[in-house]
Amino acid sequence: MSVTDAQPRVALVTGGSGGIGRAVVRRLAAAGHPVAVHYSGSKDKAEALVAEVVGNGGRALAVGGDVADEREMTAAFDRVEAEFGGLDVVVHTAGVMRLAPVAELDLADFDEVQRVNVRGTFVVAQQAARRLRRGGALINFSTSVLGLQFPTYGAYAASKGAVEALTLVLARELRGRDVTVNAIAPGPTATPLFLEGKDQDTVDRLAAQPPLERLGTPEDIAELAAFLAGPAGRWINGQNIRSNGGIA
Repeated sequence: MSVTDAQPRVALVTGGSGGIGRAVVRRLAAAGHPVAVHYSGSKDKAEALVAEVVGNGGRALAVGGDVADEREMTAAFDRVEAEFGGLDVVVHTAGVMRLAPVAELDLADFDEVQRVNVRGTFVVAQQAARRLRRGGALINFSTSVLGLQFPTYGAYAASKGAVEALTLVLARELRGRDVTVNAIAPGPTATPLFLEGKDQDTVDRLAAQPPLERLGTPEDIAELAAFLAGPAGRWINGQNIRSNGGIA
């Protein structure tokens, strides 16, 4: 089935109750997309966001599930398709970050990061590859840390390197499907995930590094996601795009 520019493009945002995910949901809903707000442990936040979207005249649905569990994600995708009649855009923002020097990182933390960020991305991408309609878009999330090489980010950067590799391969595997696959690599962005564990001096130092001399906002990243999800982004494919104010 083909989706024209005039038809609403149904979107699923994983991690939709989180900082960047929430901004993406709001931006896509404002553009007229019916949006499924995925959550793992924040059902109340997801349902509150759904109520906000619906209250503003949009269509939204909350769906739960562990992104690394193929059964739970199959059920989540099934529910989105049953509610909205199909699926055109998947924005995969869900992820975790554990910071420590390589020599000191607990391997249980390493395993969690790889399970959620690598396996979770693979599971979601697999479902998207099977289900997205012609004209669809899959948008994964990487990190600009891959170009910055910050100490303590070893496990996180390793997981996002895998996300970038998967994104480029899948874009080529979907030849002939008219489905784009890209990754957004945010720089330092003022989200709870980024700010957790950082003192004000560290935040100020990171904010001063880009030529634009500020942290990114979730809304900055959501604008790029909306571009890639919409008709204006159809010629962007198989790219890892750093959205970071010029920091790297």
